[in-house]
Amino acid sequence: MELEELLLKMTTEGIIHGGSEVNKAMTAVSAETRRLCAQLNNGIYTDEEVRNQVSQIIGKELDEGFSLFLPFTSDFGKNITIGKNVFINSGCRFQDQGGIHIGDESLIGHNVVFATINHDFHPLKRGTLHLKPVVLEKRTWIGSNATILPGVRVGENSVVAAGSVVTKDVAPNTIVGGNPAKFITNLEDKIED
Repeated sequence: MELEELLLKMTTEGIIHGGSEVNKAMTAVSAETRRLCAQLNNGIYTDEEVRNQVSQIIGKELDEGFSLFLPFTSDFGKNITIGKNVFINSGCRFQDQGGIHIGDESLIGHNVVFATINHDFHPLKRGTLHLKPVVLEKRTWIGSNATILPGVRVGENSVVAAGSVVTKDVAPNTIVGGNPAKFITNLEDKIED
C-alpha cells in the first residue's frame, strides 16, 4: 500500500484492525521511522542536520526556525505537521498515527507525549486501534512531562502546565493544568505589560 493511500485510510476511517492490510502497511512505515529515530538519536549533529533528519522522518520540509533537542521518538512519523518557528525539547514521544499538527511558534517541553491512538476496550479486540488527531494551534506552550491524549485540540496561545494529562480540548488564551487537566486561568490574567 502506498503511503498516500495509507494516510488517507488512517485519516478518513480512524480505525485500524489488527492483522489488516492497513495494519501491515502502518507497521512497515513504523519500522522505518524507528530506524530513522535511532539514527537521529545516536549521533552528533548540527541544528541543520537535525532539521534535515526530522524532515526525512516526517516527510515534510521544515523551516529554518525549527529546533529540536534530542532524543526524540515517533511511532509512525509520516502523520506529523510542524509549523514555523517551533521548538521541541528533549525526550518527546510522538505517537502520530492519528495525526499531530503543531502550529507556528509553539513550544514543547521536555518529555511531552502526544498520544493519538486508543486500543479497543473490548478485551478480544485490543489489537484494533482507534485514531484521533492531536492539534496544537499557534503559539501554544506545552509544559514538561505533559501528556496530550487522542482527539485533543489546544487552542491558540494556550499553556498546558508541566505534568498535566490533557483529556479534553483547551480553549484559546487559557492556562490548564493537573490530571486530568482543568482550567486554571485566562492567559490575559497572567500577562504583564
